[in-house]
Amino acid sequence: MEIKNGTKALLAVSFGTAYSGPQSDITAVETSLRSAFPDHSFYRAWTSSVLRKRLEKEGEHIFSVEGALECMASEGVKEVVVQPTHMLYGEEYRRTEETVRSYAGRFTRLSVGAPLLNDEKDVARLTGILEKEYTIQEGELLALMGHGSANMSLPVYELMQKQFILDGYKQVCIGTVEFDPGIEPVLARIRREKPKRVHLVPLLVSVGGHVIKDMAGDGEDSWKNQILREGTEVECHMTGLGKVEAVREMYIRHAECARAITEDVSK
Repeated sequence: MEIKNGTKALLAVSFGTAYSGPQSDITAVETSLRSAFPDHSFYRAWTSSVLRKRLEKEGEHIFSVEGALECMASEGVKEVVVQPTHMLYGEEYRRTEETVRSYAGRFTRLSVGAPLLNDEKDVARLTGILEKEYTIQEGELLALMGHGSANMSLPVYELMQKQFILDGYKQVCIGTVEFDPGIEPVLARIRREKPKRVHLVPLLVSVGGHVIKDMAGDGEDSWKNQILREGTEVECHMTGLGKVEAVREMYIRHAECARAITEDVSK
């Protein structure tokens, strides 16, 4: 998806998804970003080479971050705002930022927007959004499946859990599909409180393999089946955060901040 419009450009960077059609969660975020920057050319890039190659076989070309920046430079783009759709300051975001910074000398102005959860204010915003999106009845539990990261500068999940409690929204528990703490906090909560139903919700921007297989799949170790073995009902919600308008507005806010503080890297 490239829309050319002068010497200013916006690049949306995502990990990627196997579900890349017009209704995908990532596409929803990209569309909102593009609409918010009508005077910028629009480009997209995925960091996952595996997913890019898969779509290449199906006839759809998606840039790597390097490829998108090379293309922009060759086409005379001078000012670039890069907005990752990553949720956290994890390894994927840091690699993206490093790659972008390595191209500083190729553009007059270059900036990188923050991930979705940039600070404690963003954490509070997201918890508030989720509280409105999911109404949990008495005797039920909302279980959020985050991705997790080996290196996070902000203890996002702990802060979210505390914010839910402060808001009086106590029927919620957060686990991760990769890295610690895993599903254990969710299972421990179920064993302790014995809810009649658990609502499984991805704390992820897009629905992909983690949601379809790890959360809601038929495998023995899927979150759904592990929870079912605890003797409670399970309802899987198959919607990524990218489909939520208020979440997309958070990304737009970060991109606008990046544009406002763009440094002149030509000096």
